[in-house]
Amino acid sequence: MIFEIFSVFIFSYISGSIPYGLILTKFFLNRDIRKVGSKNIGATNVLRTGNKLIAILTLFLDIFKGAIPVLVTNHYFPDLIYLSGLAGFLGHIFPVWLKFIGGKGVAIYLGIIFALSLKLGLFFCFFWILIAFVTKYSSLSSIVSALIIFLISFFDDNFELNSYLFITFVIIVYTHKQNIVKLKNKTESKIKL
Repeated sequence: MIFEIFSVFIFSYISGSIPYGLILTKFFLNRDIRKVGSKNIGATNVLRTGNKLIAILTLFLDIFKGAIPVLVTNHYFPDLIYLSGLAGFLGHIFPVWLKFIGGKGVAIYLGIIFALSLKLGLFFCFFWILIAFVTKYSSLSSIVSALIIFLISFFDDNFELNSYLFITFVIIVYTHKQNIVKLKNKTESKIKL
């Protein structure tokens, strides 16, 4: 069992740690996304390059890199799906290739949530779009939607899922700590929808 745990963790972490935003902007735009905008490797910052196609591609690749390991793990080791989800999530936020400085985890979180529960994935999308449309703040949409998903998960009466969603919510709040300060100071950048 130790070998299976180790294998699932490494596979999921490596998958999650692939910095698609950095790779795509380097390859197609010859730019280092870590020197643009918020210096983040995620899709929202890639959008700040002005290339919507690369930003959308980054978003979908980050979603898939979270979902695929969980789906594979669910097929072979269903008892380890939450470990897989957490490892992939941590891989994106703390990638070994980038000195453990990665993205904020929202896109990969969405992919993992969809792999764990289609219902929760759809709920997240609905609330994120709704909050973003009303407030125009991507960070606020992400934080509040992750909180709502955690609260909704209690209806499933699944302690492991509840625990996973609580841990990821706390980490998402942590990765958005600078955004929270900007929101408080009313200096947070708005998104154009």
